[in-house]
Amino acid sequence: MELIFSGLSPYVRKVNIVAHEHGLADRLRLTTVNTRAEPEKITPHNPLGKIPVLITDSGERLYDSPVICEYLDSEFGNHRLLPARGPRRWQIQTMVALADGLLDAALLVRLERARPANEQSAEWTALQLGKVHRALDYLERAVDGFGPELDMGQVAVGAAVGYIPLRLLDLEGLPKWPKLKSWYDKESQRPSFKNTMPVL
Repeated sequence: MELIFSGLSPYVRKVNIVAHEHGLADRLRLTTVNTRAEPEKITPHNPLGKIPVLITDSGERLYDSPVICEYLDSEFGNHRLLPARGPRRWQIQTMVALADGLLDAALLVRLERARPANEQSAEWTALQLGKVHRALDYLERAVDGFGPELDMGQVAVGAAVGYIPLRLLDLEGLPKWPKLKSWYDKESQRPSFKNTMPVL
């Protein structure tokens, strides 16, 4: 299998965490692509020009991270991280959606802050930061209910929490969310988290 990716992407990290959890890391051939500088290397596989893309052993193209993660878990992990059916499945999927939405908002803040100062919208930044803070507030309350066994929701939360302080320096150390930080620090000792740690 081939994973087309970028090393800093938190969405890619989710896929890699799942791959490590299911002993698949050595089966993935990693192909790095810069989606902005090299669109011709990604658009034949995903018309949206987004990563990650998984090319399966049969040549099928799968994107993006929620689809790839579920594929790896169902085909190789016996649904260990995401049940095939039942109420728990939808609870976990909702947590995945929250974590991905948190990342989406954080990335929009980063992109806005990268624009020339006179072109930045304080209103837009505040709108997206509000989403980030509300999501982190929710996770701070929810983390006590995380079970001892890793699930797909926790994978997504871990990827988000590990990425945000790298790009939004004002949130470094998660000062308002100590329980969430403690949970992440503990999970970071898992080989799947440790081996996929983002590095600037």
